Amino acid sequence: MTRLSGETALVLAWIIALISSLAVLFIGEVLGQTPCVLCWFQRAFMFPLAVVLGLGLWWQDPRVGRYGVALALGGAAVALYHIGLYVGLIPEAIQPCKATGPSCTDDNQVSSHSDSADALVAFTMIGVLSAISLKEKQT
Repeated sequence: MTRLSGETALVLAWIIALISSLAVLFIGEVLGQTPCVLCWFQRAFMFPLAVVLGLGLWWQDPRVGRYGVALALGGAAVALYHIGLYVGLIPEAIQPCKATGPSCTDDNQVSSHSDSADALVAFTMIGVLSAISLKEKQT
C-alpha cells in the first residue's frame, strides 16, 4: 500500500479548503443565501486555510501543516458547537440562526442537512491531512 507523502497530503488539504471556500462564496454571493453568525465564524477559519496552505505549498514550507491543524481545530470546534445547537444537544438560550435573520434550516438552503456538518467533515479532513504532512517531516 502506498503511503501518502507530506506534500500530497498538503495539496489535498489545500484543495479541500479552496473548494470549500469557493463553494460558500458561490452560495452566498451568487445564490444570495446569507450565512448565520456561526456560519460566519466557521468561514473565518476556512478562508485563511485556503490562503495559508496555498502559500505554504508555493514557498515549500515543510511546517505549514501546523497552521492547517490549528485553523482546522478552531473551525471544527465552532462547527461542533453549531451542530450541537442545531440538533438540540446544547440547551442554550441563543440559537445559531436568529428568527429575524438568515437561518441554516430554511427550505431554500442548498443542502438538505446542516451546512455545519459539511464544514465539520472538511475541517476534519484538512486537520488530518495537515497532521500527516507534519508527521512525515519528523521521521
